[in-house]
Amino acid sequence: MKSQPRHNLTQQLTHDLGLAIVQGVYPVGSGLPSEADLCLKYEVSRSATREAVKMLSAKGLISSRPKQGIRVLPESNWNMFDTEVLRWILSSKPSLALLKEFTQVRVALEPQAAALAAVSANYQQLEVIQTALNRMDDADKGLDDPLEADIAFHTGILLASNNRFFVQLTEFISTALRVSIRYTNRIKGVPGADVNKHAVILNTIKSRNPVLAKQAVETILEEALQLIESKLT
Repeated sequence: MKSQPRHNLTQQLTHDLGLAIVQGVYPVGSGLPSEADLCLKYEVSRSATREAVKMLSAKGLISSRPKQGIRVLPESNWNMFDTEVLRWILSSKPSLALLKEFTQVRVALEPQAAALAAVSANYQQLEVIQTALNRMDDADKGLDDPLEADIAFHTGILLASNNRFFVQLTEFISTALRVSIRYTNRIKGVPGADVNKHAVILNTIKSRNPVLAKQAVETILEEALQLIESKLT
């Protein structure tokens, strides 16, 4: 580790500590080792350690104050829209309750994104979604990755909405989709998404019908939500 640039060491330490916090190695309310002890344990410089602590503080995982040391904050303080935080949570404890909450976020966002895409998407943006749909069809034949194709389809719609807030959520959505799609497909007993239902979404967008586009996305998301809820009861 010592031969790596300081930036890489900071990123690695941030990842290691963040994952450890999310996994409960350092419980909420407990203290982390001091910066001096972290330097020794992870074999990194004091400056790299200090930067990692600042990054974790910015993500809401810890607080670092003079005389109080470094303490783990409750999950309610964690920045769930930070893709690193979300990735740590999903890789360690992707609970059904969390997947349900994420799907509820999708229900609130993606139908509206599809409606906006039906109104404002340009030809190139429609081609991106079409390419993703073609990949989903190929995935059904074993010629592409079903998960990556499905993610490309949904993030393509967010980008085609031409809403700057939706566009900035693409990384967040794609991060959580890697777990959520895999789980709902496993419940359904299929390797990939229903290509025909996704084709309906694209056709409604291409036909410039925002009402039908919104309804088409709502249909598949409500189905996903019902699948998750069926396993919670």
